[in-house]
Amino acid sequence: MENLNEEKWVEGLQTSKNSEIIDVRTPAEFNEGYIEGARLINIQDTSTFMEEIEQLQKDKDYYVYCRSGRRSEMACQIMEKTGIENAFNLEGGIIDWSGKVKK
Repeated sequence: MENLNEEKWVEGLQTSKNSEIIDVRTPAEFNEGYIEGARLINIQDTSTFMEEIEQLQKDKDYYVYCRSGRRSEMACQIMEKTGIENAFNLEGGIIDWSGKVKK
């Protein structure tokens, strides 16, 4: 698990050949705007969150974000415990995101 600033997070995402963006916010937050290509896995829905995380491919690179970076950091730590080696947290979350936000 690694905390990355936006520049490094985007750079890693662009250079990875096998990656996925994970948004761990609530559905209501997601509907307010999300990073294009993101898949919603709500960390606050604990049972569903664990089921979905355990089904993720272990060999992929996961670029994870939330509102401010705290929930996504926790999500990355949980992902690591399930055997996912490459989980990258977006420091500052979508609040500090300067890229496009899709609605």
